[in-house]
Amino acid sequence: MSDTSKVEKTDGVVEEQTTVAPADDPTAAPVSVVDPRLLIREEGLKGYWTEFKRKVKGGELGSLPVVVGLIVIWTIFQVKNDLFLSADNLSNISYFMAATGMLSIGLVFVLLLGEIDLSVGSVSGLASTVFAVFVVNHGMGQWLALILAVVTGVAIGALHGWFFAKIGVPAFVVTLAGFLGWNGLMLWLLGDSGTINIPSDSGPVQLLGQSSFFMDQAIVGAYLLAGLAVASMLIGSFMDQRRRKAAGVPFRPTSEILIRVGALAVAAFATAVVLNNAAGVSNALVIFLASLVIVDFVLRRTTYGRKVFAVGGGIEAARRAGINVPMIRITVFAISGGFAAIGGMFFAGQTASATLNAGGGNTLMLAIAAAVIGGTSLFGGRGNVWSALLGMLVIQSIQTGLDLLNMNTSIQYMITGGVLLGAVVIDSVSRRSQKAAGRG
Repeated sequence: MSDTSKVEKTDGVVEEQTTVAPADDPTAAPVSVVDPRLLIREEGLKGYWTEFKRKVKGGELGSLPVVVGLIVIWTIFQVKNDLFLSADNLSNISYFMAATGMLSIGLVFVLLLGEIDLSVGSVSGLASTVFAVFVVNHGMGQWLALILAVVTGVAIGALHGWFFAKIGVPAFVVTLAGFLGWNGLMLWLLGDSGTINIPSDSGPVQLLGQSSFFMDQAIVGAYLLAGLAVASMLIGSFMDQRRRKAAGVPFRPTSEILIRVGALAVAAFATAVVLNNAAGVSNALVIFLASLVIVDFVLRRTTYGRKVFAVGGGIEAARRAGINVPMIRITVFAISGGFAAIGGMFFAGQTASATLNAGGGNTLMLAIAAAVIGGTSLFGGRGNVWSALLGMLVIQSIQTGLDLLNMNTSIQYMITGGVLLGAVVIDSVSRRSQKAAGRG
């Protein structure tokens, strides 16, 4: 017989205590057993170090491998060419990773289900073409054309999801057919010229191009955004602390919140300083980061996000829990298509045109690689949207670094492929470790 209660400690940390009566003597005084994981904060740095080692041994690596890999990559390229960590080069990395990064955000949703979407490259190219056709050939306003282009991507993704969820066609086959079909439609819309130039003096194309408000007003924009990010995290953390304290569940102490916010402040303002020494912070990067924050909130703080993780963790269990599995599948692919269309607009903003190469080449592979390298599992049920940012930092750093060293494109492909394989191997090994530790 046992009884569970919550006890508030002097430092404000609430712990769960389970009172258990000894099995051999029911009349003996009960013994309080405290979950050892709730004692971490009381032990200070030692407790956090112990918890860190426990997670690593149990295969819960999180973003550790990609962060270590990123440090190694930056160190190697900086040694080879001291221009790699220059303000101009880092500014280029931050700008050009945004387009493919948007595709990767949508793919995170699909990967969380343990599925794949091979059509995002073609959908992004088609979306930019639809935008160009409406604006140039039909004289439509750019913002209305942008909405229609994104709706096109969402509709295409929902169609893929419907075939997968309702008809039972494997996602691999459906999206492979989409990869071919939508690419063909894009070529047909572009016509014989293969290119439609888009006016870049106003509208979304100008917004996503090299010239933007935050780059023209570099100092104001960069530091304002850094301060906004820090303030948002600070307010959000204290709101979460207050909510969890009122609910009587464990919460982060104020000291830990301040350390986390301080670390973000250092990173955010250091990034602002670096970008200010170059062209400033681009609108593309701002929109990319804002999308990451919004999507992260959806996945971690909403019922829909929990349902996505539940379906990825086990379809039958999710179905028994009352989750509408077909609806989740359809909406996830719709989200993937929508972000692919937005990514296509980023590409159009970079070139001020819709071309045959839009969304082609290795765009699809890089988008998938970014999500996986960043830590989203190919087996479903594990990952987060910030993997798109970390993965794109790795991939774009490799591409930019090899360009500085005048390496052939073939070398870039081989190295990126090796990094992707390494990420999948780490994912597989960590899952095996988690199962061995009873947490798989």
